[in-house]
Amino acid sequence: MMRWMTGALLAGTLLVSIPTAAQAQSNNRCFTQTGYCISGPIRSYWERNGGLPVFGYPMGPQQTTTVETWTGPAQQFERDRIEDHGTIGVLAGRLGAERLEQQGRRWVQGPGASAGTGPFGTNCRLFNETGYKMCDLFGAYWEQNGGLARFGYPITAPVQETIEGKTYWVQYFERRRMEWHPENAAPYNVLLGLLGNEIRAGTPSDNCSTAVMYELKNNAAFWQSQGKLGCPLPGQDYTYVNAARARFERGQMFWIQLRGGQSIVVALIYGVNGSVTQRIFADGWKEGDPINTGLVPPAGLLEPNRGFGKVWREHPELVNAIGWAVEHEKPENVIYQVFVRGSVLRPSNENVVWLLNNDGSAASDNVRW
Repeated sequence: MMRWMTGALLAGTLLVSIPTAAQAQSNNRCFTQTGYCISGPIRSYWERNGGLPVFGYPMGPQQTTTVETWTGPAQQFERDRIEDHGTIGVLAGRLGAERLEQQGRRWVQGPGASAGTGPFGTNCRLFNETGYKMCDLFGAYWEQNGGLARFGYPITAPVQETIEGKTYWVQYFERRRMEWHPENAAPYNVLLGLLGNEIRAGTPSDNCSTAVMYELKNNAAFWQSQGKLGCPLPGQDYTYVNAARARFERGQMFWIQLRGGQSIVVALIYGVNGSVTQRIFADGWKEGDPINTGLVPPAGLLEPNRGFGKVWREHPELVNAIGWAVEHEKPENVIYQVFVRGSVLRPSNENVVWLLNNDGSAASDNVRW
């Protein structure tokens, strides 16, 4: 990005930012979907300016962040980064410009009156500050949902991009990416891109064509430095997906919902001297199948239910290794990504990340921020 333009546009946007409420909320509002909370001026801004549809869920804790020349409290969301600039106000991050730069697509001053409009050719407004127009659906959305303070100036013409396997017309603004989804009825035919998630995931490294998920990147980097994992496999990254867990006498099991109606059961088996091994099974239990078979366990123990029980009963060696269940399964969310030489599993409600090596060994580590 051209640095002289960055400063000029940011300064112009600050003049119209929405100030922090004098009596900002300080109590936490927490989301079980991701395990994070929002509070204070950031929570107030989130709730006042559209909430979940506009910003998405929080994807990390509020923490001190440095962005270009500014340092202060900020919090990452699925679609945005919200920054508390104190007396200036609470601002949305400049994620549109940041994402373009991250991809190596540094924006340049547009051609002005001759700027392209893609399929959007009426009711256009030209911004001389950047040399781009916004028109039709994108222009109406910009005007009706916060304008310059929320989105900043347009920094590209409408372009086509492939998002989750489908091609859409999109337009980048300083702070957001608008997407035209013609398959949706109005007003949901214009959506805001998941730039927060995309920026956290980052661009693939020089040696890998697929990025490590943001929530796992530091732990994965630690294990990769030891020659484990290798590169991530494409299409096998799962963020806060539905899961369940049950603890056993000598280990625990996770059920993880994957894409396309598929699911797996991960068994972690505790050995001597702190060693851990693991096995991963396809989940063959379906709704309507027996929940269990009525086995009578020793006192104080339980026969595992559903998919856990089906895997457990079909593999006697697993029964001997992990023992009986000590609790019924409990729902939760997990983050899970598959690599060339293993996979990484992070339960959302614990400060632990599991390394599952393809050779059947396993190891745990605290979450590395």
